[in-house]
Amino acid sequence: MVYLLPEDEIVFPDPHEADEDGLLAVGGDLSVERLVLAYHLGIFPWYSFRDSLQPMWYCPHQRFVIFPSEIHVSHSMRNIINKDVYWVSINKDFDGVIRGCATAQGRDEKAGAWLGEEVIAAYTRLHELGYAASVEVRDNQRRLVGGLYGVTVRRCFIGESMFSLAPSASKIALIALARHLERTGWKFIDCQLETPHLRSMGARFISYDQYMAIMNS
Repeated sequence: MVYLLPEDEIVFPDPHEADEDGLLAVGGDLSVERLVLAYHLGIFPWYSFRDSLQPMWYCPHQRFVIFPSEIHVSHSMRNIINKDVYWVSINKDFDGVIRGCATAQGRDEKAGAWLGEEVIAAYTRLHELGYAASVEVRDNQRRLVGGLYGVTVRRCFIGESMFSLAPSASKIALIALARHLERTGWKFIDCQLETPHLRSMGARFISYDQYMAIMNS
């Protein structure tokens, strides 16, 4: 069952009520308060900004995650890392990363594009308040060539998007993030959507109930 969220109250229905595709609710807004509550419940917004007048809120029953200690670094990726052709930073250029995620490979012009200006503004507000973070990858000329961003909840990193303008730059960002989170005792990276390259890097499915138990542990 898909619920219509009230405009004047920041609430969500039981996440277990999401439909088979994970769609739980429609409506509400992208205020900091609503977004923070959503992510603490394992819910996230995802919708085409050209096709939907209201946010759509998802809570998949199976969650595709990487535990930092399980990140798989292939031999070819180790060679790239060891060559020191990329420079990695954290939270140095959130705006550059989120706009890179929005526009790389012409994403913003494609059907179903979801990183519109309203979403960018909402996650920028989250970042300014310490609820969202970015990883930047630069080449030897210090040009931003890749990165990722996501929301931070109880020492869990909920990945939102990544981009790459140079070979393997987004993989470099993910590996650097996983290694940093492992060193600092974080719990998992939520990849949200399954892709072959994320699976090859160690991502696997856990249930929503497992997901929430780990987040709240």
